[in-house]
Amino acid sequence: MSSGLTPGDGTLALLAEIGNVGAGHAATALSVLVQDRVSISVTETRVCSFQEIPAIVGGDEVLTAAVLLRLDGDVTGDMMFLLPVPSAKRLVERMFGGAAETPGEDFSEMELSALAEAGNILGGSYVTAVSSLTGLRLVQSVPAVALDMAGAILGTVLTDTGQTADYAVVIRTSIRQGGADVDGHLFLLPDPPSVQTLFGALGWTYG
Repeated sequence: MSSGLTPGDGTLALLAEIGNVGAGHAATALSVLVQDRVSISVTETRVCSFQEIPAIVGGDEVLTAAVLLRLDGDVTGDMMFLLPVPSAKRLVERMFGGAAETPGEDFSEMELSALAEAGNILGGSYVTAVSSLTGLRLVQSVPAVALDMAGAILGTVLTDTGQTADYAVVIRTSIRQGGADVDGHLFLLPDPPSVQTLFGALGWTYG
């Protein structure tokens, strides 16, 4: 990562708190959605460079399901929930309480809608955690779902927004319900004009 960002005292603790608070809210909301107990653990919360994201999710060519959210308010940017297609399938199966509607790597419209709702819940829970712990006002858009190689998804995000993100907050989550684990990564990518606002609120010095 570029040396332009330097963590301040308490930064790691604040990132961990955001992860834990967000996971708690998300687990509660998902439990209501699936009518069963859901637990979410955060195995990693850190800041990474944008260039690191493909490696974090397994490489540019990993077939990936992505729930994409646009952020507005005090900080503008993108939020992405990325997970390998097999994990996305497991998540959908847990939400429907049985086997997936479509075999292999395909998703039905209903399954895509369920995936979007899960990503919306996760994203909203972490957005709320960031807002409550930093005092920043963040508003998220309606979610969109994409299925493609990880590198292609990231390229599309940058093309659609016209921005070149430098840094991201990455929150690695493990979702457990009904004896099955689903691992995914949530990324918060501020637009360049919002980098100082967001990371300053998180305790990083920039410049």
